[in-house]
Amino acid sequence: MTLLEAAKKHIITKDIKIVAKKEGIDANRLVQRIAAGEIVIPRSKRHKFSPIGIGSGLTIKVNANIGTSPKDADIKKELRKLHVAIKSGADAIMDLSIGGDLNKIRRTVIKESSVPVGTVPVYQVMVEKKYIARISKEDILNTIRIHGEQGIDFVTVHCGFTRDCIPLLKNRVTGVVSRGGTFIMRWMQYHGMENPLFEYYDEVLDIAKEYDMTLSLGDGLRPGCIADATDKAQIKELKNLGILAERAREKGVQVMIEGPGHVPLDQIEKNMKLQKKYCKNAPFYVLGPLVTDIAPGYDHITCAIGGTLAAYYGASFLCYVTPAEHLSLPTEADVKEGVIAAKIAAHAADVARGHKKALDWDRKMSVSRKKLDWEGMIALSIDPEKARKYRKYSRIDKDEECTMCGEFCVMKDWQ
Repeated sequence: MTLLEAAKKHIITKDIKIVAKKEGIDANRLVQRIAAGEIVIPRSKRHKFSPIGIGSGLTIKVNANIGTSPKDADIKKELRKLHVAIKSGADAIMDLSIGGDLNKIRRTVIKESSVPVGTVPVYQVMVEKKYIARISKEDILNTIRIHGEQGIDFVTVHCGFTRDCIPLLKNRVTGVVSRGGTFIMRWMQYHGMENPLFEYYDEVLDIAKEYDMTLSLGDGLRPGCIADATDKAQIKELKNLGILAERAREKGVQVMIEGPGHVPLDQIEKNMKLQKKYCKNAPFYVLGPLVTDIAPGYDHITCAIGGTLAAYYGASFLCYVTPAEHLSLPTEADVKEGVIAAKIAAHAADVARGHKKALDWDRKMSVSRKKLDWEGMIALSIDPEKARKYRKYSRIDKDEECTMCGEFCVMKDWQ
């Protein structure tokens, strides 16, 4: 029995109890929202960790991407990034490796990770088969199964990118920017056939159900620039994903929906509402959104701006972007910067939505500030290491104040 099937029978499992306690939500309410498809708990039967919930009424979660490239396949580097990401507050990890021994890398990441791990199985198909002509639908399905057997908690599958979406791309500036989406498009164009993930979706569901993997229905047609945001191709795929999400729920498979992408501020609310409408309030997992195209080196900031609005208007899961986005494979420092920026966005949205845990956190910080309780402030900081570093540089002997206001500190009484 999958977790979703248990929830539909109103069985409150151990995982549901743990998530309810973490979130401060009644377990009966939580199980109802899982049964309705509004919340997911991505957890493989083969991966041991403390579960998290993603979806309606819960705190906003953050994902960090790691993974090797053909130009840098050092697994030790990626494991260091994994631990940096988790230490910095990432709620989940995606291993997007495309260089080196992918099965070994994945097994190692799963073993080392204390949070859910996601993957994109078609990446492995691309790497191992190399040529579109050699790739069959069996290759794709078998690879999804391998990921399930190894203990992956959620998989991105680009099932909604159908052949009738391709003509809608003709006016795009950047075309298809999703790596998985590009693979699916080229496969369809070469073979003259429908997307195998769409055509054989029932088989995808069978595999996901067997291992109780959560499906993350990928946005192969997400906009890769502001000019392409909210176009016909993106919306067509989103409508397809809504239909596929309902089929997953009926099968007893948990599902979430992936979303844009590059989206200007004025279109973010509309995007969130369209997703909720077409996908019946399934958890929305967004990359950013990035609100401008002109900030390479600072895209963790453009991501945080868009992510805050997206989460406020209904997104449940933010995929971080690092300062290296669009430029290079991120370093450990980049990973930390990306996670912290996304965590700030998530928390800001939680505060704006009136989440008690978020409001309590801010209030405790304010009380510590009023008391000039520096240790308290540092402990409550989203990045205690950085806060402590600045405090160290700011001290003059053993003064209570910092070097900004000195004796005129507004938190002290002075005449």
